[in-house]
Amino acid sequence: MSSRDDIRRRIAKRKRERERLSKNLHHNQMMIVEDEERYGFEKVSSYEGGPGDSGHPLFNKEVFLFKILGSACLVLVLAIIFRSGSDSLQPIKSFVTKSMEQDFQFTAVADWYENQFGKPLALLPTNQKEENEPNLNQEYALPAAARILEDFGENGQKITIETEKDAAVAAMSEGRVRFVGEEEGFGKTVIIQHADKSETWYGNLASIDVNLYEFVKKGASVGVASDAGDGTKGTFYFAIKKGDDFIDPIQVIQFD
Repeated sequence: MSSRDDIRRRIAKRKRERERLSKNLHHNQMMIVEDEERYGFEKVSSYEGGPGDSGHPLFNKEVFLFKILGSACLVLVLAIIFRSGSDSLQPIKSFVTKSMEQDFQFTAVADWYENQFGKPLALLPTNQKEENEPNLNQEYALPAAARILEDFGENGQKITIETEKDAAVAAMSEGRVRFVGEEEGFGKTVIIQHADKSETWYGNLASIDVNLYEFVKKGASVGVASDAGDGTKGTFYFAIKKGDDFIDPIQVIQFD
């Protein structure tokens, strides 16, 4: 009997000790005041992921990877569309071009990127072999065989230049192609954006020799002049735009 009583006493003693420790622990927890509560803010719970957790509740890895894959597919599809010469894809090209040309100085950004990080990865085709030390000298020169048929004052946008039949229309200054397609008042047009954010427009072309976003050196062919109608001469439009305004090309143009 003595042994049983001794066991009961030890069990009761352990039970009382556990209850005392539990009460002390609860009391200590009530006495702890977090910084957020001390200054009147609600306590912000933190997330601690365990080994079996899939990640932070605000970050879904599967959705993130899906977005990256979708973006890559979109870029690839657009690259294929712009490489294609099909006329049926022209409305898509025009829509994308119009969307991307709004208030986005991609030439200035491209120049900054190349100065900081080197040449970017080319996703679109280009005809130039090298782009060494770009010339930023904005001088516009006409070939000796060309002459001006219509000056800037007659329309406030462009001049009309006469040249030889089927003559190549040369870029009058280097830059990056911002637009290729039909432009109201200009017909089939190439627009080149330069490092100083100015633009040169080449319109009334019979055909186009450059691609959208291609870097074009001064003197490179952007297209072929249209037939002037007499069977012996060709004509094209030339304009210079700075900001929202066209300026008279005669002010800055030179004749070879």
